[in-house]
Amino acid sequence: MNYTLLTDFYEITMANGYLKNNMQNEIAYFDLFFRRVPDNGGFAIMAGLEQIIEYINELNFSDEDIDFLRSKNMFSDDFLDYLKSFKFECDIWAIPEGTPIFPNEPVITVRGPLVQAQFIETMLLLIINHQCLIATKANRIVRAAEGRPVMEFGSRRAQGASGAIYGARAAYIGGVSGTACTITDKLFGVPSLGTMAHSWVQSFDSEYEAFKAYALAYPDNCTLLVDTYNVLNSGVPNAIKVFDEVLKPMGKTPKGVRIDSGDITYLSKKTRMMLDDAGYEDVGIVISNSLDEHIIRDILKQGACVSSFGVGERLITSKSEPVFGGVYKLVAMERDGEIVPKIKVSENVAKITNPCFKKVYRLFANETGKAIADVITLAGEKIDSSAEYEIFDPEHTWKRKKISDFTAVELQVPIFKKGECVYNSPDLTEIRAYCERQLETIWDEVKRFENPHKYYVDLSEKLWHAKYKLLSGYRE
Repeated sequence: MNYTLLTDFYEITMANGYLKNNMQNEIAYFDLFFRRVPDNGGFAIMAGLEQIIEYINELNFSDEDIDFLRSKNMFSDDFLDYLKSFKFECDIWAIPEGTPIFPNEPVITVRGPLVQAQFIETMLLLIINHQCLIATKANRIVRAAEGRPVMEFGSRRAQGASGAIYGARAAYIGGVSGTACTITDKLFGVPSLGTMAHSWVQSFDSEYEAFKAYALAYPDNCTLLVDTYNVLNSGVPNAIKVFDEVLKPMGKTPKGVRIDSGDITYLSKKTRMMLDDAGYEDVGIVISNSLDEHIIRDILKQGACVSSFGVGERLITSKSEPVFGGVYKLVAMERDGEIVPKIKVSENVAKITNPCFKKVYRLFANETGKAIADVITLAGEKIDSSAEYEIFDPEHTWKRKKISDFTAVELQVPIFKKGECVYNSPDLTEIRAYCERQLETIWDEVKRFENPHKYYVDLSEKLWHAKYKLLSGYRE
């Protein structure tokens, strides 16, 4: 599908208006950022950049697109002719996928002709809002599992095909071990996992016959679903019987049993005892059934005997908070060779934007390797790691701290230069490993599920003064 017209209609009406006012080639700067972390968490995870690159590389207006726009009887012929020869020529910088990100810092910056930079708003937000949301939720669930593998099982509950496919991709970045979504394995190499449904068991004359048939079909990877009828009175005894009568004579080791309903804590404890008593101490217990990070954390505290988790709808939809809330705002324009800052002012203080063409730095303590804070600076600024540097709270400016023995790392990297992609997207497995390494630089206090420590995103002195100079000009 050609996604060029997957845009808010006002992107097109504004583009036509810019052309009428001869503004289409004025250079604009836009920032994509988000205002708060879902689930009141301490951080989010960047994801979706590869799909943004694919979208921009394929961006063009087909004859069918232009005929459709002409049928609206709203757009000038000059504008439709402009779209026929449309060529993307913007510069884009972005924070790489897998990086922990924080509110109000630009995760993507776009510079280029006003019509073009404005036009890509919807798709950038659609992709980033979705994949960052799922990667962040997945990581919360993975951390709650305390080292036990988590499998993404939500394809059938996702909001549409792309929600299932790219949601599984994002969840893998966030740390899940695999997915039930087979096509995501084909497209991105996310390991596809799964065994049987209750319908398999129901299709045979008895539970035992169903288990036996499955064990014969998959002797090297036999995990049996034991809750179709009764976990403790039927499912586990029949599984053990098949392990004894089918797999053991073949010299094969069963992988596990799965429980998909009931009191997970109680059933897993009893199942563990039954398996151990039968000599199957190494057989794992897989748990599924409407899980999330809170349920997983609670049942583990209660002593549930679980080897791995399958998590579906509450992961793939981020059911507890299904909106990421990223926004795309104009922050500067070029006039006569000079970058002129722009700011959005609102009675709602949280919606006041940070103006200017900017950079984002992450400051790491050399002694611990942990992140101290992020600092947003003017694009021309450079933070000198060899000298003492003072950071301060942008709202409560009296809260200041001088730091030394640190390393400043610029977070954004070039993605497009004059419309040409200059970035090689890493393999998804590399992104996942990178994410895991980056999360090790974040203090555990920031990773708390409840009341996490606030990680500071500060403004440089120069950017702070530029912002408040603009704000002072809007006072009554």
